[in-house]
Amino acid sequence: MTAVDVASPATSQRAAVPGAAWLMLGLATLGFAVNFWAWALISPLGPMFRDSGSLGVLSESDVALLVAVPVLVGSLGRIIVGALTDRFGGRVMFPLVSAATIVPVLFIAFVALDSYALLLVGGFFLGIGGTAFAVGVPFVNAWFPPARRGLAVGIFGAGMGGTAISALTTVKLFTRVGDTAPFLITAVALAVYAAVSFVVLRDAPGRTVPTTSLASRLSANARLSITWQACILYAVAFGGYVAFSVYLPAYLKTAHGLTPADAANRMAGFVVVAVIMRPVGGWLSDRFGPIPVLASGYAVVVLGAAISAGTPPLDGIGTVAFLAMAAALGSGSGATFALIARVTEPSRVGGVTGLVGAAGGLGGFLPPLIMGYVYGRTDSYAIGLILLSVTAALTLVLTLTVVRRTAAEGASAE
Repeated sequence: MTAVDVASPATSQRAAVPGAAWLMLGLATLGFAVNFWAWALISPLGPMFRDSGSLGVLSESDVALLVAVPVLVGSLGRIIVGALTDRFGGRVMFPLVSAATIVPVLFIAFVALDSYALLLVGGFFLGIGGTAFAVGVPFVNAWFPPARRGLAVGIFGAGMGGTAISALTTVKLFTRVGDTAPFLITAVALAVYAAVSFVVLRDAPGRTVPTTSLASRLSANARLSITWQACILYAVAFGGYVAFSVYLPAYLKTAHGLTPADAANRMAGFVVVAVIMRPVGGWLSDRFGPIPVLASGYAVVVLGAAISAGTPPLDGIGTVAFLAMAAALGSGSGATFALIARVTEPSRVGGVTGLVGAAGGLGGFLPPLIMGYVYGRTDSYAIGLILLSVTAALTLVLTLTVVRRTAAEGASAE
């Protein structure tokens, strides 16, 4: 198939997006943001819990585990939730996930704030909010034609900016209004969204519903070559973003001496850049293909992490390096799902998204633990950042070889 043959259908499909698709995209993005806001509630408070003494004496590793547990559960939960979304649709799953997340949010607010063990329990179930990603991708994907899915899924992915809402508001509400305030406000937002989505959301007309069992679908999806390749890509791109978004406040406070509020604000800036670049990465993938976008992003991370390992001052190259990595990780996250949309059957997108989303979350679970462990023994974050640089370099090589062939095969099959 020639380049003209591929471009012509894409051009005709640009006008084929119904107005309802954009409404569904907007509501799904809002739901993703609200659930991610809840998912990230513990992270900005980590340094405060350590310094206040209200939970006893906490080490750097204790704080890292506290902020990482919701990430782990939200990641693994996506495997099941993605497959369930293929079966029942986002119309059912978005309200269900949002309503279920209210329970751990209120548990933390009224039961767990004075106990490290109970905070771990609350954080475990708070991970439910992180599974919303695996609901939204197949839901949005079904509403849009192939030529617009990169942009659409990228716009949806901008809902990860819910972590920025948490970063900007949680510490301020906790210290100025009351320690339960951020949790109560988030619970109300979740309840309102659950009600609205139950009434307004509709699955795409003609959505393909799988008839095989959950176990057989998970097994079949796991055997697809795009699944394991995208798992690696997303573990580095989105995993890197998640790792920075949950651990950056602790890193900035320890390595650069910032206050918790200032560290949270700077983390929010990192998140905003990544959020903006995620739909940009999807749009660029629609125009130029996912491989150039992914390769460029990983190359930037290689350089940015290597520079950051030297702990340069934040009033210069240090901030530039972190913001450049934020842009690269955001665009790479968008490009990964643009690639999935190109080479995956629509009825399998939810299952594949669940597995890939789990890998991305797991990619964000391990780095904070490694950083906390290494810092506790060396008083330096350099080793952890060098490991990120090396990992990004290896992923760049994979992108330019194996993944490029998969993308080419997917394009020829269109």
